[in-house]
This record gives sequence, structure tokens and C-alpha cells, in this order.
Amino acid sequence: MSRFWAHFVSNGGADFVSEPDANKGGHAEEEALDAYSSVVVRVAERIRPAVVQLRVGEGRRQGSGSGVLFAPDGLLLTNHHVVQGHSRVRIRLADGTELHGSVIGNDPPTDLAVVHAEGQSLPHASFGESAKLRVGQLVVAVGSPLGFESTVTAGVVSAVGRSLRSITGHLVDNIIQTDAALNPGNSGGPLVDSKGRVIGINTAVIQPAQGICFAIPIDMAKQILPQLLRHGRVARGYLGLHGQPVPIPRAVVREYDLLQSTGVGIVKLEEDGPAAEAGLEEDDIILSLGDVPTASVDDIHRLLLKLPVGVPTTIEVLRGSRRLGRMVIPTDYPQG
Repeated sequence: MSRFWAHFVSNGGADFVSEPDANKGGHAEEEALDAYSSVVVRVAERIRPAVVQLRVGEGRRQGSGSGVLFAPDGLLLTNHHVVQGHSRVRIRLADGTELHGSVIGNDPPTDLAVVHAEGQSLPHASFGESAKLRVGQLVVAVGSPLGFESTVTAGVVSAVGRSLRSITGHLVDNIIQTDAALNPGNSGGPLVDSKGRVIGINTAVIQPAQGICFAIPIDMAKQILPQLLRHGRVARGYLGLHGQPVPIPRAVVREYDLLQSTGVGIVKLEEDGPAAEAGLEEDDIILSLGDVPTASVDDIHRLLLKLPVGVPTTIEVLRGSRRLGRMVIPTDYPQG
């Protein structure tokens, strides 16, 4: 038994003084802890005023979630599943102010929605860049888990580029995985970086697992926001595939004189979907779509927002070490 535990058992831990060597490096550890605490405190103070609690429905059918204001005129981002089936919501600000709000746009495929709160000159957050996230990076989550408003948790980016089936049943690509503790009610709240910039919208946890939580990357939200604000929905092409970023072997990059070092690996094909009909296969690596290089899943999402539906377009893939060209016809994204 160590001296500490022997003393603790016999004396309750009172007046225990460790040996001088045991304190070696202690000041450095305290300074590191203080630096970590300072970052989290600063981020929390910056982001909490912009985080709101959303409530929908009445009685036993009442539900709640979180959201984050991104404009002073009351525009906020949340999850589609938080406001699904509702056009009006009740909004509670961090200072206790109650506002009415209306859902002005939603996108089930990304589980994102935009709500307008009836207020002016409201505190709001700024967006960061999720594409620059690195595994191990500090992140902070804020929301109203189980109704406890403005709750702050911190953790790290555990992984990027995950695929996750959302509560609405849609498979969402390029998800951020974090170990920042989330619970029901955190959905729709922001995941922010060490500068207090929103880099994700918290969306799901895996229960009963601990420390496995997910957020939708803010770069994906920025791509679809203009359409949500203008039309209330997103018109996008559909390929019927799910992918994740994968490295391209250096020898292949040199052989084909590629301008990219990564592509999008196909992990799943929808039966009878456009990609399957075009002859694509699982484990193919997509190099380009419409003659535009696709180094990430975000690149494909951006292109599907621009390419016309029903018009054949080129798609290049790497199958093993062979570079293949195919023609694919994007269709309307399935609704519901």
C-alpha cells in the first residue's frame, strides 16, 4: 500500500504531506490545468449568451432541444429532429428571456434546421471552419441537456469524417466525433473551438456508450444555409452513395499526376441508386465529379448543390490502381 493510501486510511487524509520528489513538476501541471481552465472559461463566457433552449409541443408531447443564434436579428441553427413536425417554437435565451419563434427551413438529410426568433439585437456566435479540425483538438459543447440550461462540457475531437444515421433515419456523412459529454437536450447546440467559434452542431450520442458523441460540421451548414433561408428547403442532387475521406497512395498520385492526395472512398451504395446504376462499386475512391476534383465529402456535397438534376455528368474513380471514368445522372434527393 502506498504511503498516501496508508495515511488516508488511518488518518482520513488529513495533513498529508508528500515527499519533495513527489511534487516535482507539480507547478507545471498546475499551470497547464490553469491554462486549460482559462480557455474553457473564456469560450463558455463568449458562447453561452448565443445558446438558446427550444421547446415544442404541449403536455406529454412536449419536446426540447438547443440552438445557437448566428445573426443579431434572431436567426438560429438547430437540428431538424428537434423541431420536426412543428412550425412554431418557444425560445428561452441564456438570460431567461422568453421569445416566440418560427421554423423557416429544414433539411432532413443533414438534420439541420433554421429558426427565426422574434427579437432584435440578440447575442450571436460566429462560425469557424470545420475542415481545419484536427483529432485531439479541444472543443466545448453548450446546450440544455435534460432541461439544464446553458450547460458547458469540454473534450476533444475524437475523429472526423464519420458516417452516422441520424434520428430521422438519414445517413449523414462527414460527422465530427467528440468525447465532450452530451445528453438528450444537447441536440442542436453548438460545438465550438478554443476561440469560441462554432465548428459543429451537436446531434447525437450513442447510448449506453460513454464519450461517443457526434456533431454535424459547420462547413456543411454553411453550404445549405442560403437555400434554407431563401426557399425553406435544399434542392440537391442525389448519387445514392455514402463515403468518407481516404488517402490516395503516393505512387498513384505520381502515376496519374493528380492534384490531390485524398479522395472519397465509397463505403455504401444504395441499391438501384444513380451511383450503382453508373457502375460504381464499394471501395472505389472518387477522384472527381463533373471534372472537378473531390478531395473530401464536402466537395461532393458542394457539387451536388450546383450540378443540374437529371443531366449526365462525369465521375472519375480509382479502383485498385486503375483510374476509371463513368457517367452518372444525379436524381432529386429523396424526400422524407
